[in-house]
Amino acid sequence: MDTFDEARIGEFLGGKTVLITGGGGSIGSALARAVAPHAPKRLVLFDICENSAYLLSLELKRKYPALPVNVRIGSIRDGRRMEEIFGEYRPEAVFHAAAHKHVPLMEDDPREAVKNNVFGTLNCARCADAYGAEAFILLSTDKAVCPASVMGATKRVCEKIVQSYEGRSATRFAAVRFGNVLGSAGSVLPIFEQQIAEGGPVTVTHHDAVRYFMTAEEAAGLVLCAGAYARTGEIFVLDMGEPVKIADLARDCIARSGKKIAICYTGLRSGEKLSEERLTGEEGLRMTEHGKICVAPPIPFDRGEFEAALEELRSVCDAGGDVRPVLKRLVPTYRG
Repeated sequence: MDTFDEARIGEFLGGKTVLITGGGGSIGSALARAVAPHAPKRLVLFDICENSAYLLSLELKRKYPALPVNVRIGSIRDGRRMEEIFGEYRPEAVFHAAAHKHVPLMEDDPREAVKNNVFGTLNCARCADAYGAEAFILLSTDKAVCPASVMGATKRVCEKIVQSYEGRSATRFAAVRFGNVLGSAGSVLPIFEQQIAEGGPVTVTHHDAVRYFMTAEEAAGLVLCAGAYARTGEIFVLDMGEPVKIADLARDCIARSGKKIAICYTGLRSGEKLSEERLTGEEGLRMTEHGKICVAPPIPFDRGEFEAALEELRSVCDAGGDVRPVLKRLVPTYRG
């Protein structure tokens, strides 16, 4: 793998206040560990779950005693709370990792996915603009491409929120799109390991299901690189190598355990696809200076229509209605 552009990242983060939403989560914590060595002025971990963020802060304070690390608790859904955080710390670099990510659960609770992912992102983006952040980096997903799930559709809306700031904010807004993170909460590896420990069977959705995988450390390093390269409106797409067959991953886990464990195929769940894509049909890629990071330029769309649809989506959420029809207007490639 190409090395990370440490000098460029150091210039991007050195002496800056860095805010990470979802800072105690799998990706947020990997980002925090990647940010800390670059001598930021302050690191703010914002999360709704206090325990993981607190333990991470203890770890970082042991390793980097000169680095002020602040844990703040709250929800990105709470616009007033986000204004308090941005007003208190005035972060120059914002990494927005907080999101509901579990596809089947969001199929069951689509309004919660919209409230958290779409309007939580909108709260954070508005604050980044209003409080003069230098950069706002959204962590997105390959599930946002031609989404089959509510979760993927909400993340595509988030990408469009980021792109809507092109030309109207001094803040550099960008998104980084990547696949599954090995070992993250809710990912297949910990589930397989638990199933093996319990004697099986190991459950796989489909014989032919494939996914892109990265380690949290690799994803975090590349996200920092992308943040250093970013201009407003871009979507960075990480090179995740070749997709991995989930059934092969299950067999490897079983083989490493030395046990004889059966694999049970359960069928694709609601919102799941056999394979993920990296780009929509409208997007084209160009390489960055880093061999594992490509960038898709902004796709023009009617900002007024987009903002009107967002307000309709909010009204439907508030009224307890079905958000899917509005999501389909916001994301025409949504196949849910």
